[in-house]
Amino acid sequence: MGFTLRDHTADVAVEADGESLGAVFAAVADGLTAAMCDDPAETGDRFSFAVRAEGREALLFDYLDQLIYERDVRGVLPAAHEATVRRAGDEWVVEASARGVPFADVDARDVKAVTYSEMRLAETDAGWEAYVVFDV
Repeated sequence: MGFTLRDHTADVAVEADGESLGAVFAAVADGLTAAMCDDPAETGDRFSFAVRAEGREALLFDYLDQLIYERDVRGVLPAAHEATVRRAGDEWVVEASARGVPFADVDARDVKAVTYSEMRLAETDAGWEAYVVFDV
């Protein structure tokens, strides 16, 4: 289980799978990290956050958007992602953490935003799969 970067017209796409929703969310986030940096350093401190949304696809979008926000605000490359996804009443919640690698320690490329274009999140016999396009 993991991720694959896919070429996409003027963008980059991540195709990922995982045994659980949390695992596929983390795998897509690992793909986002790989799209920004070939070899992230092992430096940096972990940070945690939670995101809520009305649906699973919206939650995946908001989670990835939050990672891009954290990158910009903290000045770090989020890496080594962990995520747990659960239903909470009428909402879905992801509780996540990542290691924030300081920009000074990496040569990072810019990923501008996550998009809903062609986004897919589906349950499979083996767990979950996702496809997400990022604007670069």
